[in-house]
Amino acid sequence: MIYLNLFIQFFHIGLFSFGGGYATLPFLYHIAENQQWYTVKQLTDMIAISSITPGPVGVNVATFAGFMTSGILGSLVATTSVILPSYILVIIISKFLEQFETNRNVRAAIYALKPAGCGLLAAVAVDMFVNNVNLPGMILLAILFFISTKQKRDPLFYLAVSAIAGLFAGFLHLTA
Repeated sequence: MIYLNLFIQFFHIGLFSFGGGYATLPFLYHIAENQQWYTVKQLTDMIAISSITPGPVGVNVATFAGFMTSGILGSLVATTSVILPSYILVIIISKFLEQFETNRNVRAAIYALKPAGCGLLAAVAVDMFVNNVNLPGMILLAILFFISTKQKRDPLFYLAVSAIAGLFAGFLHLTA
């Protein structure tokens, strides 16, 4: 029964999240609150790991969430079901691609969906910020933001500094 529920939840996410992997996050937060397969803190960790691992963020988070819920088989079910709607839609659209390409209604629908995707991403960003505020993190954010305004650096520099700070904070937390 858990696998069917996983399939339904992640198929729903794949079907209704437009705008890329980060657009899946409101749905994933909803699952965290209602299904309680994983906590919001675990979801935040999954998002962080998914952001730095190869592959689409939405698929990576689905894989992690499925694994947290029901092991390897859960990750396979969640991953398959989150990509299945896109796969089906691409097959259908490819049959009618030329007709869709010039259709004013389709173009208008896509144009209208862009702000909705931006709104979902903004809501997730605000929610993640509000639920994860801590003084050391804010200090690190301020320092890295200041550095980024003064000198052009490779984004990997900021990622490395943040990773080292996170490891150091985790180490201090474990020894405390």
